[in-house]
Amino acid sequence: MKQIIQDLKKGDTILEEIPVPNVKAGAVLIKTTRTLVSLGTERMLVEFGKANFIQKAKQQPDKVKMVLDKVKTDGLKPTIDSVFNKLNQPLPLGYCNVGEVVAVGKGVTEFTIGDRVASNGNHAEYVLVPKNLVAKIPDNVTDEQAAFTVIGSIGLQGIRLLNPTFGETIVVVGLGLIGLVTAELLKANGCKVIGFDFDAEKVAIAKAKGITAINPAEGTDQVKFVESFTNGVGADGVIITASNKSNEIISQSARMCRKRGRVVLVGVIGLDISRADFYEKEISFQVSCSYGPGRYDEEYEQKGNDYPIGFVRWTEKRNFEAILNALSNGSLDVAPLITERIPLKEYDKIYGDMGNSKSIASILVYDSTEKPVKTITVTDKSFKGKKGVIGIIGAGNFTSSTLMPQLKKLNANVKYIASSGGLSSTTMAKRFAIANSTSDYKEILNDQETDLVMITTKHNSHAKFVIETLEAGKSVFVEKPLALNHEELNQIIEAYTKSDASLSVGFNRRFAPLALKMKKLLGNDNTPKNIIATMNAGYIPKEVWVHDMEVGGGRIIGEACHYIDLCTYFADSKVVAVCMNAMGVNPQENTDNASILLKYENGTNAVVNYFGNGSKGYSKERIEVYSQERTMIMDNWRKLKTYGFKGGNSKSKQDKGHYNQFEALINQQKNGGAPIIPFDVIVNTTKASFAAIESLKQGKWIEI
Repeated sequence: MKQIIQDLKKGDTILEEIPVPNVKAGAVLIKTTRTLVSLGTERMLVEFGKANFIQKAKQQPDKVKMVLDKVKTDGLKPTIDSVFNKLNQPLPLGYCNVGEVVAVGKGVTEFTIGDRVASNGNHAEYVLVPKNLVAKIPDNVTDEQAAFTVIGSIGLQGIRLLNPTFGETIVVVGLGLIGLVTAELLKANGCKVIGFDFDAEKVAIAKAKGITAINPAEGTDQVKFVESFTNGVGADGVIITASNKSNEIISQSARMCRKRGRVVLVGVIGLDISRADFYEKEISFQVSCSYGPGRYDEEYEQKGNDYPIGFVRWTEKRNFEAILNALSNGSLDVAPLITERIPLKEYDKIYGDMGNSKSIASILVYDSTEKPVKTITVTDKSFKGKKGVIGIIGAGNFTSSTLMPQLKKLNANVKYIASSGGLSSTTMAKRFAIANSTSDYKEILNDQETDLVMITTKHNSHAKFVIETLEAGKSVFVEKPLALNHEELNQIIEAYTKSDASLSVGFNRRFAPLALKMKKLLGNDNTPKNIIATMNAGYIPKEVWVHDMEVGGGRIIGEACHYIDLCTYFADSKVVAVCMNAMGVNPQENTDNASILLKYENGTNAVVNYFGNGSKGYSKERIEVYSQERTMIMDNWRKLKTYGFKGGNSKSKQDKGHYNQFEALINQQKNGGAPIIPFDVIVNTTKASFAAIESLKQGKWIEI
């Protein structure tokens, strides 16, 4: 299928060929018939993509500070690599989609195959959309009209926040696509509407809809006009749908309001607010968030958990339905807003010169008769007779920034890369010359030529993919964690014992150059040691998936397991008991501030400090080892200082990376060898991670 994307690095807008998304639980697969181009929003994204690096930096000063902080802690080259990796990830364009449901995921009961629906899907021939972002289209509403559903919902949410009453005077600043729809909805709500815009054509359309529309370029003072129109009272409210960097708009909006008037921002403007403008009249100001309640809420959007209608009357989905109803009963007429209708293959007529476009609403028309495919060939390669042929499940940040660059250096035989949506895997396949991109991971498992499967997906899918891969008779490399709970771990152990294939887990710290040197200096005498391992992990917002115990398993199981494995490597022994204390009076199970005490079979004690509340200016990782009147201190994988050891002090080249195990893994798989880390060590480390969480609940030692 074809999809429009923006290349943030090169600045090109591309019609990309990618696999059709794989339908998943809680979502529907839609075959697109129409999409609406939101010229305001999409123009900003396209122009940002075309900007040079300096211009991009000026537009995002907060990101520049993050980059500078990363340089201080991680070094220049890793930071540059990280920035370029982000820019290599394409941006899907579009969020106003209409089409027909062609597949329904598990748990979806309100849609059936053949339903016509509107959604926030991208400009693509097929889109996979969670059920709470999809709404059925009434029979008397055309696909073209329904394409305005999401745009209409953005305006409607601004209106709901303003809470206008019948007869009030409301000003709409900016009569672009959202502004015109907003003004018409306000009029349908019984309001007297004034609209301002500098585009004569948009003003004319607004006037034709019965809106009092003014072009300030003709010399009209906006504030004085509103005062005159309202007999000196002022507007009851202002909705700003304009896009302009000037601070004048927010100032004018406050000055044209009556006492205790309301201002709602839907667009993007300068926000250097004058206190006096708002203070004297006690003006209220609020920013509207997209389509309505539920937006950016993982529970609502991705997990499909609706808000009770008695407590949240208008969610984003219910706003979608309200707009479709307005289109159905004629209170919203979008036909005059359509400037052009363009076939998808001629997309460049819209995106080629968006900066100078005078269009209001552009409709992309889809008429694909191609049979949908879930696997596409990106690079012609033959793998017949080769050993160590690899398939990768997961095409996220770790795969692009860490795994694939290393595999490329090793000239590895990568036949497949899979992602559920198909776009990220295709982008990576092109970047790293991978033969095939697929949205169906089972294509990898069913291919007899594939020897090794690498799994780099979200944590909650690791166990499922590991078990299925072992059952398919293929060796596995899975990023940590191996599993999220004891039940999954036991299922993996059972599958592993029945299979002849090998299993490795990406506990990578033990393979870092300085870790190898530390191990060599410590020797193999199996004497007890004291180890202090501190990970200054940094703050991650609570809504990020790693904190979700069902998806990410929390940061202790999901990331602190690296240090449990590293301590096990230095101790050269098995964990026999775990005790964990988390910060806070009543710490939560998904804590990211905790100290874990590990007791080893040979008498070694290790303390793993995992902190999410430290400064990013301080080293991210630090290891101290005390043994036989000797001490070694490793700082951020860049410096090793020793006391009592001969020839121990050294520095590590950051660009050597922490992932030498990939080379060893591939070579071992080519030769039919055993996994890098012994299976009992993998299981022991995993159990220690689980025990740490259990000890938090029980507040005591957990014997393993």
